[in-house]
Amino acid sequence: MDGIWIWLAAVILYGVFLGWYESWRGPLRPEEIADYARKLEAIGLGDAQDRESLRRFMAEDDGRAFVMLNLVRLSPDPLPHPRTGESTPAGRLLRGYLATFLPRLARRAGHPLLQARKIGGYVDSWNVEPDPGWSFLGLMRYRSRRDLMELILTPGFADAHAFKRAAMPTTFSFPAQPMVSLLAGPRIWMGLLLALIAALLQLATGVFGKA
Repeated sequence: MDGIWIWLAAVILYGVFLGWYESWRGPLRPEEIADYARKLEAIGLGDAQDRESLRRFMAEDDGRAFVMLNLVRLSPDPLPHPRTGESTPAGRLLRGYLATFLPRLARRAGHPLLQARKIGGYVDSWNVEPDPGWSFLGLMRYRSRRDLMELILTPGFADAHAFKRAAMPTTFSFPAQPMVSLLAGPRIWMGLLLALIAALLQLATGVFGKA
């Protein structure tokens, strides 16, 4: 019977994890969209085009998780620190932004999926602007569009965003819905980890029970 309880506990823990990791609240409601749009306008984050893109993105909410693709060009030269004005390498400025952004993203079940350094120029492109010298690309997982808006509107986020703007003279981002992915995300490795722990506990209790 000990083994049954161990596996039952593992299943319950996995259910608790999914309850937090997945979005269960459904799409944004019209009143939520109007409230978020008003708050975005009030803090003046981004330009009018960015805010309109976010408004449309909210209006088309399907309630599902999504990923944000980010293309980034870091400045090769030191830049003024947003707070002190001291000449600072772009990489250090970016780390200053991520130190605030990533913990807040993680609290909302978001996390990096992939970061890749650019190692060559365009090899298959047409009707696009010349390569500005991208440094890397990143994919970030968001639990929902609601979580994205809550993150953007968190007090202090605009101040942290100043580090990002300082480090990146050129960047663009857009949300995407994965169609095919072979990346083993937390749904898989958390299930495997709990299964491994349960198996080891069952083995240990069996061994010590016979001792």
